[in-house]
Amino acid sequence: MEPRSSRGLAAIFMSKDFWIELAKDLAFTAGFVLVLVGLLYAYSGVWPPMVAVEGHSMLPNLKPDDLIIMQSLDRASVTTYNEAVDRGYKAFNDFGDVIVFKPMGDSTVTPVIHRAMYYVEEGQPMWTGGPPAPHSGYITQGDNNYLYDQSSPISQNQPVKKEWVLGVSQFRIPYLGKLRTLLGV
Repeated sequence: MEPRSSRGLAAIFMSKDFWIELAKDLAFTAGFVLVLVGLLYAYSGVWPPMVAVEGHSMLPNLKPDDLIIMQSLDRASVTTYNEAVDRGYKAFNDFGDVIVFKPMGDSTVTPVIHRAMYYVEEGQPMWTGGPPAPHSGYITQGDNNYLYDQSSPISQNQPVKKEWVLGVSQFRIPYLGKLRTLLGV
């Protein structure tokens, strides 16, 4: 068998059929990706419909580089830890839903992925002996954290308002978040 010469390889790339087949493959791939993205958006009701776990605050239930698919509050309600204990409802191996939110409503910072522990109304203490809530919202905490987010710099003395919530985590895809982070999307 004779080895291919560089001229033979160049002839393949210069062939009209090569470019037509390449264009078909690229069009099919782009169409497939658009359909997939459309289905994810239709399911989630939020854009982008997924976030990557970047830290260790949700260990052992969510790990760094997990990809989280979420749904908007229009499509999913939030069951807090306290409510879930009474119902026996678990999400990601513990009671209550995991929400994705903009800390302090700031969309320029990385979203936080933590568990909704309970909901407080304006003026209620945010925890036993804690300061009164300046507004209604969720008290949140990472599964691997000792303190509530509201007693830390994440969301200091500010319950998470419903309008700060990007979505409710529905399921995770291990390690795929690394690809999302690398691509910067």
